[in-house]
Amino acid sequence: MRGARTEVDTLTPMSVDPRSRDAVTMGPGADWSADVQDHHQTIGVAIRVPAPFSTVLQAKRAEFKDPLAHLIPAHVTLLGPTLIHEVARPALVEHLELISREVGPFPMALRGTGTFRPVSDVVFVQVARGISGCERLEQRIRSGEYAGALAFPYHPHVTVAHDVDEAELDRAFDDLADFRADFEVEEIWLYEQDAVSGQWRAVRSFRLNGEVPTR
Repeated sequence: MRGARTEVDTLTPMSVDPRSRDAVTMGPGADWSADVQDHHQTIGVAIRVPAPFSTVLQAKRAEFKDPLAHLIPAHVTLLGPTLIHEVARPALVEHLELISREVGPFPMALRGTGTFRPVSDVVFVQVARGISGCERLEQRIRSGEYAGALAFPYHPHVTVAHDVDEAELDRAFDDLADFRADFEVEEIWLYEQDAVSGQWRAVRSFRLNGEVPTR
C-alpha cells in the first residue's frame, strides 16, 4: 500500500480499562475481561491530532486533573477499543488498507469546546470542519465484523476532560473555549493496547489515497 508505514510509538494508553465500549471516544471497549490473556489484542483506529496541538491538549487535560491525561494521546476516534484474536489481525489490516484506498485526505478544523453532560461527564474540543470525512471513515471501518451497537451516536471530537469533578469540567469548557487548530487528515492509525500496562501504541498508519472530496 503506497504511503503506509509501520511504526511503534511510545504513546500513552488511550484507556486503562476497556470494558465498556463507547465509539464516541477512544475510551473503554466491549467484550473485555481480565481473564483474556494470550492471543487476543485490544485495538482501536483513530486520527492523530498532530503536534503542537496534541501537546497543548494533553497538557491541558493533565491540568484539569484528568487521571487519564498521561494515558491518552489527543485523537479523534474512528473505532473504539475492540478485542480481536491475533489471527484476525491480517484481515483487519486488509480492511483498513481497502478503506484507505476509498477515502481521500480532508481538512480538519478544531474550534472551541462542547460537552456531553448530563449524559456523560465529558468535555471535548469540537470538530468544526472534517465531520463528514470522519463519518465516512467511521462508517466504513465499523462495518462487517467490526459493526456493533453503539452506546451513543458517533460524534467526532477530541476529549479534554473525562470523569473529573464538575469544577474541572467547567474549567476545561471555559479554558479551551477559544482553542483553534487546523490540519490536514492524510492518514489513519491502528493502535494496540498492552494487555498488562494498558498502554496504547500507534503501530501502523494507512495513508488516505482515495478521491479528494470537493471543498
